[in-house]
Amino acid sequence: LGLDYRREAALLPALPYPIIDFHAHINGRVAAAIYRDVARLFGIDRVYTMVRLEEAATVREVLGDTVRFIAFQNFRHADKGFAFRQGFLDDIPVFHERFGARIVKLWNAPRMWEMFPDAAGADLVPLDSEWRVRQSQLAQSLGMMMMVHVADPDTWFATRYADWRKYQKKADHYRPLEAMLDRFPMPWIAAHMGGSPEDLGFLDGLLERHPNLYLDTSATKWIVRELSKHPPERVVEFMTRWRGRVIFGSDIVTTDEHLAPKEGTPALPMAD
Repeated sequence: LGLDYRREAALLPALPYPIIDFHAHINGRVAAAIYRDVARLFGIDRVYTMVRLEEAATVREVLGDTVRFIAFQNFRHADKGFAFRQGFLDDIPVFHERFGARIVKLWNAPRMWEMFPDAAGADLVPLDSEWRVRQSQLAQSLGMMMMVHVADPDTWFATRYADWRKYQKKADHYRPLEAMLDRFPMPWIAAHMGGSPEDLGFLDGLLERHPNLYLDTSATKWIVRELSKHPPERVVEFMTRWRGRVIFGSDIVTTDEHLAPKEGTPALPMAD
């Protein structure tokens, strides 16, 4: 966009308190250093980030006490079936013990049906499936809390996910979420405004039924686009009613791949 972000940051009002970014994806030594400088410009003094386990030490070295880690699946592993099942079960205690992680992120977007189609994903893709239950049990035993990606924008269900036999309907993704909220009483953070910034009434119902549920505002472009369609007073009413249960997060993604010319297919979609 041709923006000088140092100049843009200087135009914003200074807040009387630091900002915590509760949802980011920061990987790579050089990218983390750039993120550190940008965060300072915009008043961010702490970030909770998903990171590949192999890069956690590097990111902590660069960001120091400003970073906290969220245990996350290894999307770059050659064997996704192992990485999302036993591999993740093995990684969670390491994130917790070596890097102080207090949150486990379950990525259960409908796109998982593309990675694990039909019966191959039955024990993993539904949020209340065998492997997700085992990972949640482990997190609970370690005194951790959960973050979850459930559903996706309405516009995706009208287009990319139009084949409901493959991806299910959007409403179908919330039954297993509510089952897990009831089964595991620890705090749960439903990322991306619970996957439904389009329907604040639906989110009101989820928050009413489940006192252990919190939302974050990450996937900023999606959230801003959809919240801007609501009357402003409705958004203010929602945020005021649920003060303390809606957490700021940006979903910033930065990797060292972003600093090199693109050649062919990137190692993972987030690097594109």
